[in-house]
Amino acid sequence: MSGTTDEAEPDVSTEAEPEPDQGAGPDAKGEPGTEVEPDPEVEPDPAPESGPDADEGAAAAVEGRSTLRRRAAGVLRALRARRTAVAWATMLTAALLLCGLSAWSYADTRGDGALSYGKSRDAALGAGERGVARLNTVDSAHVDRDLDSWLGVTTGPLHDQLTRTHGSDTATMKAAGTSTNGTVTDAAVTELDTRAGTAKIIVTVQVRLTPKSGTASTDRKRFEANLSRTAGTWKLAALTAVPIGAS
Repeated sequence: MSGTTDEAEPDVSTEAEPEPDQGAGPDAKGEPGTEVEPDPEVEPDPAPESGPDADEGAAAAVEGRSTLRRRAAGVLRALRARRTAVAWATMLTAALLLCGLSAWSYADTRGDGALSYGKSRDAALGAGERGVARLNTVDSAHVDRDLDSWLGVTTGPLHDQLTRTHGSDTATMKAAGTSTNGTVTDAAVTELDTRAGTAKIIVTVQVRLTPKSGTASTDRKRFEANLSRTAGTWKLAALTAVPIGAS
């Protein structure tokens, strides 16, 4: 053995360092010895209440929504009905206006036709009355003039006949020396054709006869006369004696 004593190596035991708290990361700023408060817990939503009151509330909400829907539907129906009524009213107004214009046009045209017809009737009647009165009037002092006037109020067959007998009629009237004066007391148009220009009238005439010598007398006669419109003027085309009292 040597004189030196082996020195024993010191037993160095390494103590395990405490591991850092994994909950504290780099952002953790707590100082040693300071406790970190835990995050507050989020309370869950309360569960819906159940029971009679909750059921009544839900039913009321459903009824309220139904009422709103019914009201909205009613408003829409009312608007549609109003639009429909307005549309029908507009169409009806247009139709009535069109009918009114058509009726006015028809009435105006018909009125013009009736007015024209009435004028033609009056013209034919007036010409017939004057013509018949003229053919029953002769002044013995002016036989030539009066018989010439007969030709002025006649046309057609009657005019031709009076033209043929003009000379003999003049001589007869002058020889008789009798004057006649015809006055129409009643007359009416029985037929009228404005397009053809023909008419027929019935005339009652009172004829006063004044002979060259003797007493004057009055005779009543009735005639049926045919008229024809010539150059816009109505003239007698035929004259036929009708017995008084005959229809």
